[in-house]
Amino acid sequence: MNIEAEHAALERMTAVELRARHTQVFGEETRSGNKPYLVKRILWRMQANAEGGLTERARRRAEELANDAALRTTVPKQATGCRLEAAGKTIVRRMPTSSLTPQASSLPLAGACLRRPYKGREIVVRVLPKGFEHEGEVYRTLSAVARAITGTHWNGYHFFRLETGGRRREAKPE
Repeated sequence: MNIEAEHAALERMTAVELRARHTQVFGEETRSGNKPYLVKRILWRMQANAEGGLTERARRRAEELANDAALRTTVPKQATGCRLEAAGKTIVRRMPTSSLTPQASSLPLAGACLRRPYKGREIVVRVLPKGFEHEGEVYRTLSAVARAITGTHWNGYHFFRLETGGRRREAKPE
């Protein structure tokens, strides 16, 4: 097997072609559309098939490690959507999240939605463990989100009408 030639051929393929090639090599479909990831994964599998893959010793060690791993015994809770309950106010609904997620105490928990009417439209921002998502874009700070929306500098806490001073706005029951 000529790795360089195979690599060059894979690099020329589109993501759709790579997904089809992944199905040929692995015998199952992939949901990934990330070209670099697919190229590496396909090359790895082709090389493993050609040269025999892991040694028996490596397989036994991997199985030992897998047996010792802590496995999840419950299904994670599904996050539910946010809803607006009062016009002109930001409604924050806390979502299930890990208690290990570091976050500023004045922010809602990761997974919460911030909603605010602005110039005739409803702004929706989801709080992430590290950042904020608005219309498919991820921002590092609420101020960056507010700047993207308004085109001018805003304090993100003020724009989304969040309380400061270490207090969180409580979730509204549904």
